[in-house]
Amino acid sequence: MSSDDSPAIDTEIEETTTWPDLAIGLYERLTGRGATITYEFEDMEVDVPSKAGEDAEHAHWRVDGTLRIQTEE
Repeated sequence: MSSDDSPAIDTEIEETTTWPDLAIGLYERLTGRGATITYEFEDMEVDVPSKAGEDAEHAHWRVDGTLRIQTEE
């Protein structure tokens, strides 16, 4: 406790290390705020795994355009 008897605020922020954690945190933060997130890609290429593990097959995706994510409750 500080000298004014209010509880101490923990300022440590946990680092997000996975895509699902990032998506969940982003959704929780923006839900109900009418937020729109816009991503613009130019010739982005991604190899998307079919499953977790070293033996996963990969689909090759090419993204060239705009992706908008809008939240609402």
